[in-house]
Amino acid sequence: MVSSNTAELLREEIPVKQQPLTLSADIITGLVLVDVVNGFCTVGAGNLAPKEPDERISQMVKESLRLSKAFSERKWPIFAFLDCHHPDKPEPPYPPHCIIGSGEEKLVPDLLWLENDPNATLRQKECIDGFLGSTEKDGSNVFIDWVKNNQIKQILVAGICTDICVLDFVSSVLSVRNRGFLTPLENVIVSSQACATYDLPLHVAKTNKDFVSHPQELMHHVGLYIASGRGAHIASEVLFE
Repeated sequence: MVSSNTAELLREEIPVKQQPLTLSADIITGLVLVDVVNGFCTVGAGNLAPKEPDERISQMVKESLRLSKAFSERKWPIFAFLDCHHPDKPEPPYPPHCIIGSGEEKLVPDLLWLENDPNATLRQKECIDGFLGSTEKDGSNVFIDWVKNNQIKQILVAGICTDICVLDFVSSVLSVRNRGFLTPLENVIVSSQACATYDLPLHVAKTNKDFVSHPQELMHHVGLYIASGRGAHIASEVLFE
């Protein structure tokens, strides 16, 4: 467990500017859920799922559900990435996870209703970066089409892991936006309460030469910090008019 002094020092040295976000129908906003699937969120579901109840991940799922319901009720667009892999195509340095047909690649039970929601677009991805994973064989991109077809001005990003799949997706989207390929998208917002990452404390990592320590609280903060540095806005809480 990382000491509170270490966490506080990190926040002082690399602060993340956060502020509340109030959403209204005046600005078309799309919700993007990144990998809120069993393989990353449901206890005991797989190699990369939590081994025991994880308060931070549970809070992320709860907030993602709240946001999804609010968007669905307003008939606002939702885009959900589902991490999934073929058994013969590993994703180093990670062990096998979210294998197609295993159930790990499915949305968590609380969000399964999105499969039948007319406002939701679900996209399976075989890579860390969902933006790249949205590219079709003909060169088209499902995410770009979603933004353009819905005339989305800003996206609100939630999911797991803050410093891995969420960060890679956000960084790519910001780069593509800056190149002018994502019109009319203007703002990329990351919900700090609706994101989480996994926890692998140093004392556990030391028990296996293949493990690398990954303190949950610190890496979540680092993920938000880098996303902010790329140009994303960080929302401390999300409200609706």
